[in-house]
Amino acid sequence: MIDDTIVAIATAPGEAGISIIRMSGPDSIDILDKIFVSKKGASIREFPQRRLVYGHIVDKSIERVVDEVLSVYMKAPYTYTREDVVEINCHGGIVPARNILELILKNGARSAEPGEFTKRAFLNGRIDLAQAEAVMDMISAKTDTSFDVALGQLEGTLSKKVGEIRDIIIEVLAHLQVSIDYTEEDIEEITYPELLNQSELIKNKIEKLLETSDTGKIIREGLNTVIIGKPNVGKSSLLNALLKESRAIVTDIPGTTRDVIEEYLNIKGIPLKIIDTAGIRETEDMVEKIGVERSKEFFNKADLVILVLDASQELSDEDREIIKYVKNKKSIILINKTDLPQKIDEEEIKKLIPGKKIIKISIIKELGIQEIEDEIVNMVYGGQIKMKEASFVTNVRHKNALEKALKSIEEAIEAIKQGLFFDLIAVDLNDCYQYLGEITGDTVAENIIDKIFANFCLGK
Repeated sequence: MIDDTIVAIATAPGEAGISIIRMSGPDSIDILDKIFVSKKGASIREFPQRRLVYGHIVDKSIERVVDEVLSVYMKAPYTYTREDVVEINCHGGIVPARNILELILKNGARSAEPGEFTKRAFLNGRIDLAQAEAVMDMISAKTDTSFDVALGQLEGTLSKKVGEIRDIIIEVLAHLQVSIDYTEEDIEEITYPELLNQSELIKNKIEKLLETSDTGKIIREGLNTVIIGKPNVGKSSLLNALLKESRAIVTDIPGTTRDVIEEYLNIKGIPLKIIDTAGIRETEDMVEKIGVERSKEFFNKADLVILVLDASQELSDEDREIIKYVKNKKSIILINKTDLPQKIDEEEIKKLIPGKKIIKISIIKELGIQEIEDEIVNMVYGGQIKMKEASFVTNVRHKNALEKALKSIEEAIEAIKQGLFFDLIAVDLNDCYQYLGEITGDTVAENIIDKIFANFCLGK
């Protein structure tokens, strides 16, 4: 049982119209009653809950008005944390919120840890762990799509699918246990073919969830996209065209971009962290050389590589060397400057890097930009997933748990095929059940829970 009361400033620091101080726990309303004086002079308890009441926060020990505020209290269990909750809307800025916070602490509350309000919602059973993690995903969402996916997880889309799989496992384990415990009784045992069918069903459901993990990670964290190519092929111009603003310096002088430039953009709901790199080439310029090395580092970490080639020039040894880098990466090949007489050999490109999408563009003429965006969308969604219908695995922790669950069910299937004893099969099925429970928090260790909520912001 949680028996203390926590408080935090729930809004971002800085100048704003209002700041909100949030308090949760058994003493919340008592503390508010000690420091809040309504305009009518009545106790906050005399007003209905969930109604904003106008008044002042007063430090009664020195008879000092701290701020003019609107206060509201909400009684458990119908609150975010399932505890008594108080919120105080004061003037924005650092000083008013800090002074009210210090007064509340002086009257018996303690400072909340990062994510502790959501942690209490989890511990008090209002949400499961996957839903709790979705709260932070909503706060950090960079596109409407990533927000919608996080909102779906908060509403329990992933938890429901995981729960359905665990229900099947429980049913199979129950049949197995009956068969193990009552071998002497006249009870119909579950057969190996039935076990195999149910286990294959469990495996298929886990695999379907795992299939969404790569796309889900991109939706949640963004697609790390690196623009690569030799100097002066149009990399910075491409960045500016995608951003629809002049972010990078563009000149005819090779080597203008000495370092990497990072920007975020939204392409049809996909957050792209797009990086314009220094042109990869041999150079004696020390500053440019450092930029080239950094380009290679970002290239190795990229989810998607956009290789830009110059249509007006024949393929050079530098181009061929860069193409070797791209060969085993998810990539798009752009042939830029198609407004100029074409000298590049497309057939050689296709032979050097078979199977890659090649798009002809002219950035100066604004040709091909839409086709690039369409191809990125196609590569992420594969033309198969409808956002409103899908349940994505967006969290690395969830993916790892699903992979362990998949391994356990595969081992169970192998044991079934070999006709091993039911109790041995039950061990693998139970492991699968436990790993799936880590996603929703039913079977996760306490130190993992603490680590998850430590990444949350204060006041949430």
